[in-house]
Order: sequence, then structure tokens, then C-alpha cells
Amino acid sequence: MTEATSYTIEEVAGLLKVSKLTVYDLIKKGLIPAYRVGRQMRVDEEGLKQYKANMRMSKEPSAVKAADPPRRPEPEKRQSVIISGQDVSMDLLSKQLEQKIQASPLRKYSGSLNSLIEMYRGACDIVSLHLYDGETGEYNIPYVKRILSGEPFALFHVVLRQAGLYVKKGNPLNIQGFQDLSRKDVRIVNREKGSGARVLLDEQLRSFGITPSEVAGYHDIVTDHLSAASQVSGGKADAGIGSQHAAHMAGTDFIPVISEQYDVVVLKQNRELVQSVQDILYSGEFKSQLSQLSGYDTKMTGRLIYET
Repeated sequence: MTEATSYTIEEVAGLLKVSKLTVYDLIKKGLIPAYRVGRQMRVDEEGLKQYKANMRMSKEPSAVKAADPPRRPEPEKRQSVIISGQDVSMDLLSKQLEQKIQASPLRKYSGSLNSLIEMYRGACDIVSLHLYDGETGEYNIPYVKRILSGEPFALFHVVLRQAGLYVKKGNPLNIQGFQDLSRKDVRIVNREKGSGARVLLDEQLRSFGITPSEVAGYHDIVTDHLSAASQVSGGKADAGIGSQHAAHMAGTDFIPVISEQYDVVVLKQNRELVQSVQDILYSGEFKSQLSQLSGYDTKMTGRLIYET
């Protein structure tokens, strides 16, 4: 038996000659069937062919007689819910949402700021955030209020976790904080634009009066916490920026700098979804799963932080 051909979101966007955001919107509306394999969403060739056929039929003049009205399509039994964020807590939330409501959660692994912008454009239903604002010293609220201006939303707390620097075992260079990243003997590995770790780094450098050009490795980019920690443990960098959990997994030492707030924002258009997310976050089962992870504090999990 030959294996069915499947495509990534990027490949579907190329085949249809549209943007990735348009593809995610079509999946969200149930017009293109999709599923997740590991950290990646896939679309089968047959599903894409059926979508194209449906679009062609919708543009052709109807040849059906008036006495034979067209049959209405069967209503969708499950809605797609797109959840964006890189933390494992969003994988746990996705699994519990699938069990709790008639929905098919689809996971995206974009950074916090990029995910929030995609939510504003209508491409995400749930977005996780850890965005530090150097002006106020707050997490998340300043960014959500600015970017989702005019949109009704609820912001719920997920976990408190330590953010800081990955360093080699034993910290041979005696790196103590962000102020040491401009030293000539220190090279970092950075995160992509739009990630919470990148925002934290940029805000901290600004507070110390350090420009990116003074930091060796500033333009060496990886796209998740574990990759950053692994670059340090493998000797390719002296320091990286991220959360404590990845340090434990990659086998690096960790220098905590700030207790960061990891939250989720949900748009209020879907009241059932908002309530379901809050119920799951408050549940003992969800908190128990989170508490088994290194460096996760669940004392405020499920609390409503802000709403419009």
C-alpha cells in the first residue's frame, strides 16, 4: 500500500498561491482538513484536491433545476481551534480541550509576539505569552492591550517560571547576568524576533545601555528554548536566553534573572472556548501535570489577569 502524500502549511500556501495566514484561516473554518504530526501541521493531498474541487464547483453556474434545490452540506461536527505557543503547557491544554469540547485543536509553535499579531489577524484562537515590558516591569498586559485594541479578550495566568541565562556546567566564565553579555570573552545564541526570550533580552540590554552590536552572537538565531540550551551545552555558545525547564532538559547550568509570567489570551467571540480554557487551567489535573515539570509554579494557574 502506497503512503498518501501530505503537505506542510508552507507547501499548501505555495500550491494555492496564498499566504500561510490564509491557509490557517481555511483550516480554522473547516474548509481544508488538517492534522498534527509532532510539532507540524499537515494536509493530505486528497483533502487539498477536495478543497480545490469545492472551490471550482462554487464558481460554476448551477445546472440544477429549480425543482431540485441543491443539498446543503452537513454541518461541521467539530470546529478547529488554533493554539499558538511553544511551551509544553500548551500541548497539555490542547489535549484537554479536545476531550472537553467538540473541537479539533491545531498547534502552532510561533513566538509570543508573532502569535499575538496573528491572533489580531484572525489566524489564532488561543495564544500563550511571556512578553516583558521594560517601561512598566509588567508581563503581557501592555502588549495585549496595544495589539488587540478594540478586540474583546480574556487573559488567564498559566504558570510562573524562572527566565534567565543558560551557561556551561560550572559556569566557567562566571556569567552573572545580562550585563555580562557585552564582554569580549562571551558569545551568545539568540532567539528569533517576536519570541518572548528575544523581547526579554532586548529589554534587558536596553536597561543596561548595551547595544546589540556589542554582543557577540546576537545574530546567531535558534527558534526554541531547548535549541538555545543545547547550543550552550554543546559548546557552540557561552550563554543563551530562555526558561529553566529547558536548562534541565539540555544539561546546562541556569542563572535565574526574572520570574516571568506565562499567560494565555483568548478572544471572547467564542464564550464556550473562554470558559473551557479557564476550567481546564483551574483543574487539579492540569495543575498536577504542570507541577511535574521543572521550574513551574502553579500557585496562580487559572487566575483571570485582565479582560475587556
